[in-house]
Amino acid sequence: MTIEETLLKVFGPLLSISQLANILDRSPEGLRISLRNSSEWATRINKTRLKIGRRVYFRTSEIAQILSEDNEIDTRGSV
Repeated sequence: MTIEETLLKVFGPLLSISQLANILDRSPEGLRISLRNSSEWATRINKTRLKIGRRVYFRTSEIAQILSEDNEIDTRGSV
């Protein structure tokens, strides 16, 4: 089962800030602060952002893709 399939099964198509923070092992407030930076990582995550009314969500499929890419880089780097 891929990261995307797992995340979609557990969380559905959209992630709240709390759910994303849980996946990334951060506090929701810490994640909010990190996403305000102009770092490459924050930019990639913010591109998945979707605002519905006052609520902010993140597209699960795109988050899974980012995590998969980061995992591949980590795996190649440790060889």
